[in-house]
Amino acid sequence: MSRQLFRPCNNWELDKSLKKKIIIISIIALGVLLLCPFIGMIFINPFHSNQSSAQNAILFSIRIPRTIIGFLSGGALALCGMVFQAMFRNPLAEPFTLGIASGASFGAALTILSGLTAILPGIPIISGGAFLGASLAMVLVFGVSNVPKKTNSFTMLLSGVAVSFLFSSLLMFFQYLSNMRDSFHIVRWLMGGLDVYGYEQVIILSVFIIVGSAIIFCKLIEIDHLVTGEDVAQSRGVDVVKVKNLLLLACTLMVSAIVANCGPIGFVGLIIPYFSRRFFNVTHKIIAPVSFLLGGTFLLICDTISRTILGPVEIPVGVVTALCGAPFFLWVLLGDKKSLIGGIFH
Repeated sequence: MSRQLFRPCNNWELDKSLKKKIIIISIIALGVLLLCPFIGMIFINPFHSNQSSAQNAILFSIRIPRTIIGFLSGGALALCGMVFQAMFRNPLAEPFTLGIASGASFGAALTILSGLTAILPGIPIISGGAFLGASLAMVLVFGVSNVPKKTNSFTMLLSGVAVSFLFSSLLMFFQYLSNMRDSFHIVRWLMGGLDVYGYEQVIILSVFIIVGSAIIFCKLIEIDHLVTGEDVAQSRGVDVVKVKNLLLLACTLMVSAIVANCGPIGFVGLIIPYFSRRFFNVTHKIIAPVSFLLGGTFLLICDTISRTILGPVEIPVGVVTALCGAPFFLWVLLGDKKSLIGGIFH
């Protein structure tokens, strides 16, 4: 059964139920953001005034930067998933199913294997390699999906899966040719992780995410129109080609930066926007910030689980998100057979 994507909500501030939900989500997000740095293999009591120097180093040099990166990365991935699902009118569209994350992973891994670890003016060269790989993936996805001269969400999704397999195969090929140390490094990196020390990575990643998010938040009205279909959006004065290219640039920018710093972390952009639309059946002016808050909260919770459940062994956070995302992917497919052709957006 088809469902409407959102209802008009010009006076949403008068909707007490909606406002209450947003307040609750904001409080939960803030609570998780403030609590996560103190939770780990060693619990650090925030009310204890006499912390040891080792505990202070762990808190301020490792856990707080890790929490910030986790929240920003989760929010950005959810925001990108929201954009792709709206543009392609398909709840299964996200950076990983469209091959962008695989392309970014390939570009970043290639720079690692080539020994290029220098830093351009303010930008690590690995981030540049990830961006080029993600851009190449998007070019291939659009090129393959346009071969039949009739692009739709179904062919776009299949093109993304095919491109993702292509880059995954190339990664395995280069991994096979590399030595034991580099091979292990690639395998561990491909599992995704929020390992960070200090604030240099936090600052660099924040710049990419702020720029990309700003572009998306400035185009939320256009995204609402794109959901109705490209022809309808164009009739309403939206420059469809320009807006889509700008949104794709913003998403590619953020995903490549996240992959370069944290490795590929999947399914955040699939799960969070889907539930945001289900529980907030309104315009993207509300769905966007809600998706960002929920995405950041979700990834922080997954990271906390990965750090503590088998302590002192740490599970890569990408493994935890995949364990959540794979059953969800099947649930969407089995629960709504029209999902693949954009039924949820009709």
